[in-house]
Amino acid sequence: MKHPARWRDTVDISSLPFHQVKIKEIMGYPHAGNDVFHAMVMYQGSEMPAFIKVERQAGADIANETNVISNLPLPYVPIILEYSLSEPRYIVTKEAEGERLSTIVNQSPETDVKKYLRKQAAVLSEIHNVHVPCGPVKDRRFFHVPAPEFWEKHNLDAVHAFLTENEPVNPLSCFVHGDFHYANILWDRGEISCVLDYELSGIGVREFDMAWSVFLRPSQNHLKTWREVMAFLNGYTSEFSLLAFLYYYVQIAAHFYPMGDVQYKSDVQNLMEEAMRQYTEAV
Repeated sequence: MKHPARWRDTVDISSLPFHQVKIKEIMGYPHAGNDVFHAMVMYQGSEMPAFIKVERQAGADIANETNVISNLPLPYVPIILEYSLSEPRYIVTKEAEGERLSTIVNQSPETDVKKYLRKQAAVLSEIHNVHVPCGPVKDRRFFHVPAPEFWEKHNLDAVHAFLTENEPVNPLSCFVHGDFHYANILWDRGEISCVLDYELSGIGVREFDMAWSVFLRPSQNHLKTWREVMAFLNGYTSEFSLLAFLYYYVQIAAHFYPMGDVQYKSDVQNLMEEAMRQYTEAV
């Protein structure tokens, strides 16, 4: 997987007090909220590619990430080589084999995306059924309905009414990944090889985590049709509330609506309308 050249000022990697790894070469600077380095390192006498993440953005929580990775009894978590919970906090993980689904689709447009989405949902269902010693997820703006001025600005009154009238009551909680979308999922030979980024993990709402996983992001080349969303839902193997999923899908869509170009907004509008139609039919 190729990563871009340095695109902003970062922490001086040589200033970090590594004890287990030695940096041989910085190979790229992945786009991320934190400072992330793709590096070749020496670890226990072996040279290997790795990722180094250093806390930078507000809300970063490497302490939570290391705790979750260390306690998650699943085969597709990253392998931690080293971490530090002293300032500056960082974590070094061995690079996993695999590609994002977006890359796979770009390289092979005939890819059966629905098959991948069913497997993506099955893994998320498995994650939702584990027990990890952790606290509740941190509050995020996506968990809330936008303020009144948002709806006036974007002329989405029908969406606002839907969210106001149908908020789930006492949704059930479980362990959630918190950021289980295509950019944090690697695939190798048609199977998920690694799930990345556990900073937002904790006890949260199952259906929100599902909707977050399957919502269309700007510049994303799949999940533009409801058939793909349904493939994901059909692959989820645990019980869930369809009504809650549809509600949170619309709520997340509203937040993302202003983030893209005219075509993206049109795609999101169509998806929101279909989700609301599905909700009405399911009631």
